[in-house]
Amino acid sequence: MTEQTTSGTSLSAIPRSLFVFAIFYGGMVPLGGFLGAKQVAIGPLAVEAGIFPFLTLIAVSSAIAELHGRDIADRLVRYGFVPLFIAIGLSYFVLQLPTDAGMYEPAKEAFPIIVGQSGRMMAAGILAYGVSVSLNVWLFARLKGTSGRFLAIRGFIAAALSQIVDTLIFITVSFYGVRPIAELMMGQMIAKIVLSAVMVPLVIALVVRIGRKLDAAA
Repeated sequence: MTEQTTSGTSLSAIPRSLFVFAIFYGGMVPLGGFLGAKQVAIGPLAVEAGIFPFLTLIAVSSAIAELHGRDIADRLVRYGFVPLFIAIGLSYFVLQLPTDAGMYEPAKEAFPIIVGQSGRMMAAGILAYGVSVSLNVWLFARLKGTSGRFLAIRGFIAAALSQIVDTLIFITVSFYGVRPIAELMMGQMIAKIVLSAVMVPLVIALVVRIGRKLDAAA
């Protein structure tokens, strides 16, 4: 018997890979904001740790476009705003609650710093996510053309260009008028392009391979 949802839609109508990766994608969206509280050094490059889940989102959205088409990938990006806004709302709510007196002392001061962000940075993150990931999907689909070849190269070019735009938006909205941004922006761009070259093609290839296996086994 075919499984059905309460609305009567057959679950078998949803590709298994899309179902699995949509859940994974939704979990990764808010993670970037929290991990971004830490700056990491990769050799001479410095970048916020949130880049790792964010580049994963870039890679997964590209893989979804490869497996199921640009329209589905665009829809996934839009749905990503749901966990993002919920995570921001819950974070703000928890920060307003009184702190337990018995809470681990160092965590009392660290938690608001890690979880809490200025409204300006939150707005920057939301705007950068929507524009850059949507741009990545568009570029990746456009580069595909009719051949569908050169998956790794397409993934890198789309990721690198979208990360340049992401940096321009996030740094400008977050820090313009507060501190000099040209040097910070250039360093972030270089770091993100390097990571896009190393990380994104591998993740895209892995996700596409897993997705095809999942769909073949359905």
